[in-house]
Amino acid sequence: MSFFWQSSLQPLLKRWLRFRSIAPETTALNVAANDRLVYVLDHDALSDQLALDSLRAQTTLPGILTDTANEPGETLPAHVALNQLKRHALRGPQKRPSPKFDALLERLQADDQPDVVFLPVSFFWGRRPGRETRGIWRLMTADRWPLSGRFRRLLSLAFNGRHIDVRYGTPYRASDLLTSSAPSQAHARRRSIRFLNRQFRQRRQEVLGPDLSHRRTLVRTVIQAPEVRQQIRQTHQAHDITLERATKRARRYAREIASHTSPRALWLMYKLLGQLWNRLYNGVNVTGLDRVRALAGTHELIYVPCHRSHIDYLLLSYVIYHHGLTTPQIAAGKNLDMPGIGAVLRRGGAFFIRRSFKGNALYGAVFNEYLHQLITRGYPVEYFIEGGRSRTGRMLPPKLGMLAMTLRSYVREPNTRPMAFIPVYIGYEKVLESGAYQKELTTGRKKAESPFDLVRVIKRLRQPFGQVHVNIGEPLALDHWLDAQQPDWRTEPTQDWQPAAVRALGKDVVQRINEAATLNGVNLVALALLSTSHQAMEESLLEAQIETLNALQRIAPATRHVMPADGTPAQWIEHAIHLGMVKRVPQALGPIIVVQDNQTALLTWYRNNVLHLFARFALVAFAFRHHTRLTLEELEHLVGPMWPALDNEFFLPGVTDRAHAFDTLLHALKGQGLLEYNGEYWTRPTRKLIRNEQLMTLGSIIVPTLERGYLLVSLLLRAPSGSYTQESLEGQSQALAERLTLLQGVNAPEYFDKRLFQGLLQTLTDEGWCWEDDAGVLHIHEELKDALNARRRLFDPALRQRLIHLLATKAV
Repeated sequence: MSFFWQSSLQPLLKRWLRFRSIAPETTALNVAANDRLVYVLDHDALSDQLALDSLRAQTTLPGILTDTANEPGETLPAHVALNQLKRHALRGPQKRPSPKFDALLERLQADDQPDVVFLPVSFFWGRRPGRETRGIWRLMTADRWPLSGRFRRLLSLAFNGRHIDVRYGTPYRASDLLTSSAPSQAHARRRSIRFLNRQFRQRRQEVLGPDLSHRRTLVRTVIQAPEVRQQIRQTHQAHDITLERATKRARRYAREIASHTSPRALWLMYKLLGQLWNRLYNGVNVTGLDRVRALAGTHELIYVPCHRSHIDYLLLSYVIYHHGLTTPQIAAGKNLDMPGIGAVLRRGGAFFIRRSFKGNALYGAVFNEYLHQLITRGYPVEYFIEGGRSRTGRMLPPKLGMLAMTLRSYVREPNTRPMAFIPVYIGYEKVLESGAYQKELTTGRKKAESPFDLVRVIKRLRQPFGQVHVNIGEPLALDHWLDAQQPDWRTEPTQDWQPAAVRALGKDVVQRINEAATLNGVNLVALALLSTSHQAMEESLLEAQIETLNALQRIAPATRHVMPADGTPAQWIEHAIHLGMVKRVPQALGPIIVVQDNQTALLTWYRNNVLHLFARFALVAFAFRHHTRLTLEELEHLVGPMWPALDNEFFLPGVTDRAHAFDTLLHALKGQGLLEYNGEYWTRPTRKLIRNEQLMTLGSIIVPTLERGYLLVSLLLRAPSGSYTQESLEGQSQALAERLTLLQGVNAPEYFDKRLFQGLLQTLTDEGWCWEDDAGVLHIHEELKDALNARRRLFDPALRQRLIHLLATKAV
């Protein structure tokens, strides 16, 4: 019957079947010219056999006997199936080892003929995850992990016959498979079959992604894990409940967590999101995907994007799907598991996590095991290392919970395939939650998520939101990173090194995200306007300033993968006006650009997205506010001690040669006409008022950060050493900073963010300016006061006087 179908259909299939991609190239296969070749199929599906015949008719492997069955005296088949399909009315097709392949191996064991080369070949019908499919029938009949019946395969021939991907495996010699040490010849054959099956599974995972079809199986595996079973027994004893009830509770937790990814749902969401992006944005610019493609087939991928909007996870999944990569499983907050919305997100790959595991060890054990199963089974995973969305627009300190669980999972089974963290920066010209953020920044209260938020989004579809930029940073290969940080990590039994490693890993990851920052016109306009006292600037001067800012990132980029803005200053200003951020006020001597009413707090969000890119430039410019000329050594002595605080606050990578870094910054500023050099001294531009003003405006960018440090150190030195604990100093610094913003009329809520004071105090401790004793009391190094006095003149006299008054009032 098979021969009848093949002889009848083959002429038609030669005209119909088309192979979209064949990998690797046949010239790359390591097969000698005189080798006898037998193709090995995963199973005996007739469609695959017909496709193989068509492939052999359309392509040839040079120097290889491609039809050994017709050789004189030859009895070897041209191809053989590793497994055979057994049909079952209720359970569908099931794979069983093929007696024909086992018989072939047995014959080869007893045969004295020349060696045989097995070449595994896999056919994938229809689109792969990430490739766009036109039409629901093509999607429904495309290859997936569950085996298909005859009728479905026939439909696949019809709808996907012109969209076949071919993947050759590694050629294996029968002698290598069968002659290695084994208790018996039968054992050697079984081991060879298992080995080839594993190759087919790996190839299938590379093309189709991990098997997402058995959520129930995954939940069962989680519950049966030894760590979870042990915690179930402890819960049974600690809470005086039956073992059965404790097991049901663990199973409920697993179902609450687990995703339910559906290829059809992914396709539908892909189509709907494509329409949404076209309505909301002028485009989605993606860069750096080649870094992901280079690792996708060989590494376990952990996507770690910054978190600016609820759109982030939808956008990143869309980009990954669109560009031919397997979409990740996404860690989402339990607050998003809302009626209707939660089910859709689960089918798109979301798994849900509670904000805290405290007091619920069973839930923690279940979640840890679920994440471990995702990682060991090869699922790409995505989570936001900052935890929640950034309301200030800057990178938040990393939340280390998910990172610690990921590291423990990898160390638990280090012999699995290597892991790589993929940092992703997402930059918006106008964020969808701009109105909500504006209220939150003004009132300090966070609005709870609601299903009705979707209705509000629909109402805003006609508003302009500009473009979105997605930039992939430098991947972090975990095994290489651990080898450098902790060389004995594979053998260290106590694993006491893990907490310190997690902190260092979190810092490295957020630095890599910041390194991939992308500039846009809104960022540049916000940077320039918010550096002025009244958020207004002459249009000509604004154009010059933002052009200079963008040029600095082209000449001396702050990070490895920063993307400068495209376009011209006039276009950027016009675009910011179109988005409602700023407005143009006509004036007799020339138009003035001012911040729109009530937009100042929101513009700080866009400024803070990229503030870290200009922190070091601004530090150099700040040094010239009250100094007309400085040598390189004087500059480094004056503001060099402030450098670590910038690196810590803005998550910038450290530099080994700070003098060289200062020299690079100075020459970049000189190239833009903001500084002059006479061979010894660096000076402000002489007789160039506009350039001087640009330099002062650039220096103003960093003033809030340095003022916070000045305030904290002044407060610390106001009392004798040992007067403060870390918590009391941070709290009083925050209160003074908030009071200072009210007195100065500054609308910048992040100015008195307690986390920033925590970072500043950590820098002082790391640099040895102060230390904490066993009782938690802070002690001051005697040189700190001299360091503050030497740099007091850098700050405006008005600020110093106001701060003296505030500190004196506090003392009273």
